[in-house]
Amino acid sequence: MEIANGYWATGILGVAAKYSLFTHLEAGVDTADQLAAKTGLSERGAQTLLDGLVGLGLVELRDAKYRNTAEAATFLVEGQRTSLSGYAKLKLGEMGKLVALLDVFRTGGPLTDAMVEVVDNPHWEEVVPAIAAQSVPVAKVAADMLRLAEAGEISILDLGGGSGIFSAIWLELNPAARSTQLDWGPINAIARRLLKERDVTDRFTCIDGDFHTIDLGAAVYDVAVYSHVAHQEGPEDNVATFAKVRGALKPGGTLVVCDYVVDDDRGGPSFPLMFASEMLLKSKKGGTWRRADYQAWLAEAGFEDVSFHTTPSPTTLVFAR
Repeated sequence: MEIANGYWATGILGVAAKYSLFTHLEAGVDTADQLAAKTGLSERGAQTLLDGLVGLGLVELRDAKYRNTAEAATFLVEGQRTSLSGYAKLKLGEMGKLVALLDVFRTGGPLTDAMVEVVDNPHWEEVVPAIAAQSVPVAKVAADMLRLAEAGEISILDLGGGSGIFSAIWLELNPAARSTQLDWGPINAIARRLLKERDVTDRFTCIDGDFHTIDLGAAVYDVAVYSHVAHQEGPEDNVATFAKVRGALKPGGTLVVCDYVVDDDRGGPSFPLMFASEMLLKSKKGGTWRRADYQAWLAEAGFEDVSFHTTPSPTTLVFAR
C-alpha cells in the first residue's frame, strides 16, 4: 500500500517545500493556523500538510506544537547549502511525466527528443541549482579521502559539472587549487553565478561545449571529477570519455566518478536500481551501471588502480588512477 501510494509522499513534500513550511517551522511558526496565515494556505490545508509531514517522519508534534525533525532542519530549510527543498519542488513538477513510463518500458527509451536533456532546455535554470545540494556531502567525503585541502596548487577538471558544486567545495577547502568546468554554455553560466556567491570565481574557469568532442589536452590536470554523468551515457561513450580523461591527467592523477552504482548481481542497492527508470525516461542509452561495468571500462581506458567507496548518500565514489 505504501509503495502504490508513493505519490502521496512526493506531493506532500513538494507542496510543503513550495510553501516554505520547513523554513517557517524553523523560524518558530509552529501551529496550523499560524502557518496558514504566513503561507496563504487554508487552515485545513496547512493542517493536512502537517499531518502528512508527521506521517513521513519529517515533522514532530509536541505539546500541540510542530517542529522540524533534525533531518528536515538540515535538508529542507531554504537558504542552507544542504537544502533539498528546490529538489522536492522539482520532483513535484515532474509527477506528470510518470504517465509516460508505461510507453518507455515498452519502447525501451524516450518517446521524443524533447524528453532527452538538450543544451538549450530552459529548465536548466530550475534543475541545476535544485540538484546541487545532493552532492555536498559526497564532495566533502571525496575531498577528505583525497586529502585535497592539503594538496597545494592542484588543477581540477570537472566534466559535465552542472552547478559546479564539486569545484565550489574543493576550491573553498584548498585556496591554492584551480578548477576548470566543461559543460554546455547555459549550464556554465549558472555555475559561475553560484560560485560567485562562494567567492571562488577567480580560480574557476569554464569551457563551453560538449565534452564528447572537445580536446581535454595531455597531462594537464591532477584530479578530474565525473559526477552523475555516467548514468546518462551508454557503455561506449563512458569508455571513450574515461580514455580522454586518462590522457588529460598528469602521471599519478586521479579520476573521481560519482554516481549511483548497482551491485554486480543487480540485487541492490535499492535507490540506484529504481533510478534506472529515470534514465529510461530521459536518456537514449543511460542506466545505472554495475561495479563490474566501471571496472571493465576504466581498465579499457588505461586505469590500473580502481576502488569503490560508499558514502552517506545513495551515491558511490569510484577512484581510478
